[in-house]
Amino acid sequence: MDALHETDGALLAGALHRTGVTIREAGADDAVAGVSPRWVALPETTEEVAALMRVSVEHDLAVTPVGGGTRLHWAPPPERCDLLIDTCCLNQVLEHASGDLVVRVQAGVTMDSLAETLAAEGQELSLDVPLDGATVGGVLATATAGPRRFRHGTARDLLIGVTVVLADGTTARSGGKVVKNVAGYDLGKLFTGSYGTLGVITEAAFRLHPIPDDRRWIIAEPPAAPGAEAVRDGLPDVPGRPGSPPGLDVLAAELAASQAEPSAIEVDWPDARGGPVVAVLVEGTAADARARAVRALMAGHGTARIATGPPGWWGTLPGEDVLLEVRVPPSRAGGALRAVMARGLPAHVRGSLATAALQVALPPDVGGSAFAEFVSGVRDDLGRLGGRLTVLTAPQDLAGRVDRWGPVGALPLLRRVKERFDPGRRMSPGRSVGGI
Repeated sequence: MDALHETDGALLAGALHRTGVTIREAGADDAVAGVSPRWVALPETTEEVAALMRVSVEHDLAVTPVGGGTRLHWAPPPERCDLLIDTCCLNQVLEHASGDLVVRVQAGVTMDSLAETLAAEGQELSLDVPLDGATVGGVLATATAGPRRFRHGTARDLLIGVTVVLADGTTARSGGKVVKNVAGYDLGKLFTGSYGTLGVITEAAFRLHPIPDDRRWIIAEPPAAPGAEAVRDGLPDVPGRPGSPPGLDVLAAELAASQAEPSAIEVDWPDARGGPVVAVLVEGTAADARARAVRALMAGHGTARIATGPPGWWGTLPGEDVLLEVRVPPSRAGGALRAVMARGLPAHVRGSLATAALQVALPPDVGGSAFAEFVSGVRDDLGRLGGRLTVLTAPQDLAGRVDRWGPVGALPLLRRVKERFDPGRRMSPGRSVGGI
């Protein structure tokens, strides 16, 4: 059997090498959420990715795409992984139409290098990605966006075109030639947040913005919130559970509607024993005068100051080892914050107060039972606020105790999409909602 396995492995490796793509054996650093592939391929073009996928069809290889690897530990591990398609060599800026504020790039271009290229023309892609080394394809696959999502939108909002290779090796492009088996689908929206479960993103085109000529941050530290036990008692938003920090939802609504037109309204709450810090960004024309107007608006919520640079925590994640994401309607962001803080665990919350997209970090040594109770309890509270909680990443002994995604009403539709695009379940199987 060992000899037969070696023979099969040699045949498969030969088939992969005949595509002309650089192939190497996988190492320990190539594991996807703990699952090790057999080979790693480094294609340089869309056509080479398509050739790899056709070989994968012929030999029933399970494929996982990877960009910078900064979020490869996010989401559940794949059920199997034979071939890792590393997009590091898909690293070209294909077209920058600066007059039209449009750029088209390969998926392996890092966000840092793209920013440098665009800055030479006084332009930017307004996504504020929180992790160094992230690639365009990875940002799309994980639907990542930073503080300025409030003003400029998320990756799917700025995306105006995408090229993908499907599980059967077919190349499809949005906005141009559409192959028969994906007609009627918005590829950009489908592939954003798909975690590599539908195909491989190879190119993307984005709408750009001019770099603002001035920026100001207004940072306010409200009075300390009550302790966790006090937070649990008698608050109106959720009976018997947390409401909002005093005035925080009101402040967020006033800032969002302000004529100062902030680009971002962020919150950082490291500890339930203290109060949340709120930071607001205004940029562009008359930024200083607009910042003073925002500071006046925030005056009733603690000491506010104006700075020419962001606070140190701006646009970063609150933690890496155990990280959750909370989404609620924007008007209930304060309630979501208190729902987290009232659970008695040392949680650190950070994210957009304006769009109510918040990340929650728990200590890496949190116990399994405490973790499961936290996730279950917060989900119950958020459900009453019209929101949800997702476990982005956690050690398997913790993640295995809960449903990472929680209830998802669109799951039947998502399963039909998976069946249409990847009926053989070979694209990152099990990495997305409901084991898709």
